[in-house]
Amino acid sequence: MRDLIAGFLAHLAGERRLSPHTIRAYAGDLERFARFLERDYLDLPEGERVSRETVANVDALAVRSFLAALAPKAESTSRGRALAAIRTFFRWTARRGVTAGNPAAAVRSPKTPRKLPRHLRAGETEDLLEAASGCDPAGLRDRAILELLYASGLRVAELVSLDWSDVDLRERMARVLGKGGKERMVPFGRPAERALRSWREARAAWPHADSEPIFVNRRGSRLTDRSVRRVLDRYVAAAALAHGVHPHTLRHTFATDMLEGGADLRAIQELLGHASLATTQRYTHVDLERLRTAYRASHPRARVAVPAREISRD
Repeated sequence: MRDLIAGFLAHLAGERRLSPHTIRAYAGDLERFARFLERDYLDLPEGERVSRETVANVDALAVRSFLAALAPKAESTSRGRALAAIRTFFRWTARRGVTAGNPAAAVRSPKTPRKLPRHLRAGETEDLLEAASGCDPAGLRDRAILELLYASGLRVAELVSLDWSDVDLRERMARVLGKGGKERMVPFGRPAERALRSWREARAAWPHADSEPIFVNRRGSRLTDRSVRRVLDRYVAAAALAHGVHPHTLRHTFATDMLEGGADLRAIQELLGHASLATTQRYTHVDLERLRTAYRASHPRARVAVPAREISRD
């Protein structure tokens, strides 16, 4: 089974071109599933691995048992991701004739509570951006990072992978390689353009000034996702914002502000690089909640209690 998993992960990286983060998550879920089969479900002798023949006999009950074993220590979202990994794995084995079908296909996904995306309010966004007001190269770089994240709605992995050749400052457009290797063009505004120009000028003071990556550290190496998160944490603290703000929060803020400003969901879907409109539609819940709050605060009949006799008569 480990050889099959290795081949499957190579397929995800080479043919489907999924992100390293997704591949790591699938690898962990499948390794946990293999260990569960060996130790708990099949009760194999110590050191014995699940064979290729045994994989062919895995059924839906084994998959359900694995999810049930995860339940006490894993949230429904984690169990749902594990089920998605197993489904995709067995779909791949079925196509290659290793298994007769997909035993996970009939297993229902765990119900997950619908959570509204965390986003910043207008004043909070301005406070965060203004907190990055340093005039040294690091400060100008950080301001460019925050401005571009908010202006474009990029994922942090997309941001750190940008090269100068991907950005047209004159037209204020960025060519982005998103999930699944899908390319899209994303516009950004004048504040982000100015921040990028200022950072490019200051960049000359650091090593390897002619390198292609836009966002680098003091040694001239490309920033990582974790580095951007540390940058954001620093300015969240400086702006005295609530905890729980991360790079994806700026992506959610971008989408929410676009929706509240009148952009249609299809346009937002294209800008965010969502494969499915259903993913983008969750932002409508944010907007509806805002409208509901405004109605309750403003409409006189929203605050009037209706007598019980009127309710029964209606």
